[in-house]
Amino acid sequence: MARDNKKEPASVNDYKVIQRPVITEKSSLAGEDGRTVVFKVARSATKTDIRRAIERAFKVEVVAVRTANYLGKLKRTTRSAGHRAAFKKAYVTLKEGHSIDIVEGL
Repeated sequence: MARDNKKEPASVNDYKVIQRPVITEKSSLAGEDGRTVVFKVARSATKTDIRRAIERAFKVEVVAVRTANYLGKLKRTTRSAGHRAAFKKAYVTLKEGHSIDIVEGL
């Protein structure tokens, strides 16, 4: 039996899954239709975890979730080497008529 995630309040674990929205030129092109939103998410989060967290936190219906895993790049200076952090991005497509206003406070 499927649960209605919109009626459940968002928990702390939901906010651990959703780390922050991605506001770049590429993500704004993906969101031109007004239904696709891009988030940085926890690397261990599954598509189902991401769907539930978005639905509970923003009170919207999610149609699809696509994820992209990025490995940290090696960066060198003349004397030392280091790594950029690895991360995971989620492209969330919302149901027609639903939207998330990310730039509301900017």
